Amino acid sequence: MALVLVVALMLGVLAWLARNHEIDELQRALDRDNAAAAQTLRQGLVRRQQDLHGLAILQLTPEGWPPAAMALLDRYRDWLRLEWRDTHLRLLASADSPYYPAFQLPDEGPLGQEVQRVREVCANAARLDGASYSESHFVQRSAGVGEEVMQMCLPIGSGARRSGYLVVTYSLAGMLSAMLAPAYTQRQSVAFTELDGTRLAVQGGPRRGARLFVSQQLFDLPGVALVLRMDGGRQAPDTLPNVMTALVTGLSIALVTVLILLARDFRRRQQAEAELGEALAFRKAMEDSLVTGLRARDLQGRITYVNPAFCAMTGFAPEELIGHALPAPYWPPEHVSEYAERQAVRLAGAAAPSREGMESVFMRKDGTRFPVLIIEAPLIGATGKHGGWMGAVLDLTAQRRAEEMSRASQERLAASSRLATVGEMASLMSHELNQPLAAISSYANGSLNLLAAEAAPTPTLADLRVALARIAEQAGRAGKVINSVHDLVRRRASQRQAVAPAALLDAVLPLVQLQARKLGVRVQINCAPSLPAVWCEPTMIEQVLLNLARNAMQAMADSPSPRLLRLTVQPEPLARGARAVLRFAVSDTGSGISDEVAGQLFTPFFTTKAEGMGLGLSLCRTAIEQHGGALVHEPQWPRGTVFSFGLTVADPPAHAPPAAPDETPAPRAAAAASGAAR
Repeated sequence: MALVLVVALMLGVLAWLARNHEIDELQRALDRDNAAAAQTLRQGLVRRQQDLHGLAILQLTPEGWPPAAMALLDRYRDWLRLEWRDTHLRLLASADSPYYPAFQLPDEGPLGQEVQRVREVCANAARLDGASYSESHFVQRSAGVGEEVMQMCLPIGSGARRSGYLVVTYSLAGMLSAMLAPAYTQRQSVAFTELDGTRLAVQGGPRRGARLFVSQQLFDLPGVALVLRMDGGRQAPDTLPNVMTALVTGLSIALVTVLILLARDFRRRQQAEAELGEALAFRKAMEDSLVTGLRARDLQGRITYVNPAFCAMTGFAPEELIGHALPAPYWPPEHVSEYAERQAVRLAGAAAPSREGMESVFMRKDGTRFPVLIIEAPLIGATGKHGGWMGAVLDLTAQRRAEEMSRASQERLAASSRLATVGEMASLMSHELNQPLAAISSYANGSLNLLAAEAAPTPTLADLRVALARIAEQAGRAGKVINSVHDLVRRRASQRQAVAPAALLDAVLPLVQLQARKLGVRVQINCAPSLPAVWCEPTMIEQVLLNLARNAMQAMADSPSPRLLRLTVQPEPLARGARAVLRFAVSDTGSGISDEVAGQLFTPFFTTKAEGMGLGLSLCRTAIEQHGGALVHEPQWPRGTVFSFGLTVADPPAHAPPAAPDETPAPRAAAAASGAAR
């Protein structure tokens, strides 16, 4: 920038000097013209003085005066008047120019000032013993016009032989027009001015649109000093006045342009370098803050880059990894052959990496193994060339630990929920078991009484057979109740399998009816036998149905009759491209759910029951969401609430996976035994 400024300054100075040189040349030319004009005027005045001397010597007689005076006035058009005065300055004869309006200069009267001026100039001429000029003054003619004039007094003779004076009245404008050639007034104006700049007479004018140049020349005459001013109209010089200046200027402009371009390019480079530095610093800070490991490899499998997170993950320093070829130091020895085959396929480009990533196992420097998720993408350079692979490595250790803790927590919550359900049903079981046990006791006592008789007749044996059958029936009834609760408590999570909807309902029906008889609730099942099986984990869905049924019956505890619990299974409308879904619904005729409670209905530990834990509906929703559905509720007309969820229809049995080996058939047996109750 400093160089650009210096060159620009030199260029400006060069153009300014060249232009000033041209201006000075024009000014000097005008000064020369002005000096030449002043010289011409002086020569004209001298020539006129010589002619006056000739008039005074040869023709100064009363008879010779008129023709000689008129001849001089005709020759010199700048003379307005020619006077002949005696030594006392009395007017002897006079002649006026025929080219100007005549005017008189009487000795007395209004023009007495003019007479006084003539006396002063002639006194000065007598003292100088030569021609003398008066100061210019303005005279007005009879026609109402006037002009600047001055008198010149020339003594006739000298000393004692002086016989008078010749007085000439000059027109200053006439002097300029008569003495100067037309060349002086064509391109500029010529004027007589006083020393203070007051214009007295002007001839010509400068050209319009041109620059005005002024030249002033002192025009000193005996007795008076005037200024000859010349105003010249000249065309202003161009900024580039000549070819050499134009050439130097062009080269300078080219140099300045190159310097400006270089400066811009330098600034752009500086800006690009600054932005690159900021980008590198930002990238470094971002990479240092990442918890995801980054690893780059070339097409030969050599590691070209690792970030701090990857080094912290594996325990190796960057210099131990960068440039290392296969096998990688973080590969477990037992997986080296497997990983080598997989990397050979990847580096050969036979299979594109999955965007979902691939799980693997890495080994830290201390030998410990840990699970990782690797997501790779090709490294494409600026030219579009494939230069390697960039991989993001996620340590799954914490995730696996969290999953195990979540799974264990879910199992504990489910077990707690089942135990809470069994605890609440303990009182109902005592009531249900008392009836069959009392009947067993009664029939047993009757049988003992019959057996106590010494000789029992045949009808008594028939009665004993009936009593024993009743005892077996009531014992079976008590066993079913106990087995249903036992299965609910001991059952663990099983694998998902195809289960008939009726089997899911039958599994929970004995426990549902156990509470329904106590609360006076009528249970209605709407499930067609022809409905297809659903794909689910039976234990979780049975617990969801049981919790929803118990909540529905408890919601009807204070409701007026009829109290109806309806369990419904029906297919949903099939959308195009979607799998078939069966919707399970549990409805009651209770008082419904208020808006305030509905907003927190599925919040853990939120409950409206005095003894409730607030986990039932939260666990139900979690179980349904794990099956890909959603647990929803809506009011039922004219009163009550409906809870519903959807389960996907299973594939045909031939393609369904086998049931979990640890699953027991107890729920199925209980369901089959509860058909009569339904």
